[in-house]
Amino acid sequence: MTKLEIAQKVLITTGGIAKTADFIAAGLAKYEVFNLYKAGYLKRIRHGFYKLADNLDITEEQILNVLLPEGIVCVESALFYYGYSDFTPRIWTLAVPRTISRAKIKLDDIAIKVYYIPTQFYELGKTSANIDGTILSIYDRERTICDCFKYRTKLDNELFNKAVRSYVDDEQKNLINLSKYAKEMGLLKKINDLMEVMLNG
Repeated sequence: MTKLEIAQKVLITTGGIAKTADFIAAGLAKYEVFNLYKAGYLKRIRHGFYKLADNLDITEEQILNVLLPEGIVCVESALFYYGYSDFTPRIWTLAVPRTISRAKIKLDDIAIKVYYIPTQFYELGKTSANIDGTILSIYDRERTICDCFKYRTKLDNELFNKAVRSYVDDEQKNLINLSKYAKEMGLLKKINDLMEVMLNG
């Protein structure tokens, strides 16, 4: 079996993305992995992570899942997922713990915007969703709306208003959870005031 065939076999086993350690475990030396990369057979996604250069089927979702499992889809990307925004985000917006290593969030091929979240709020409202065939962590509807209020100054007015209106009209909304999260995040008065107007309007 050639070095390339070994690498291909490893990548089939790992679902298309492999770490240097995966190749070494299969019998390739570190320099052989590097040679396959230099020869154009492997494409580096981030330091220590590779895919086959001619494999165009690897999605951004798969890369995020493998390279940044701590990332939680939030704010703009979550609004789009829930149908609260018509604006297709050009970049992924992801929540990560404040303690994460900066090297971890450097992705060569994917544009991401990161929100650094304090530990006590990081897991609040975390759930998962199937996004284009890959299961990713995402904040639920209520946490996403709370984040809209929290990052109000960073969001376009139209995006904010459409998000809140869409949430109010959403049959799957959970106002009890919204109040619970808002209270924990210190946003209760802001959210209650606006929700009252919209729900009664």
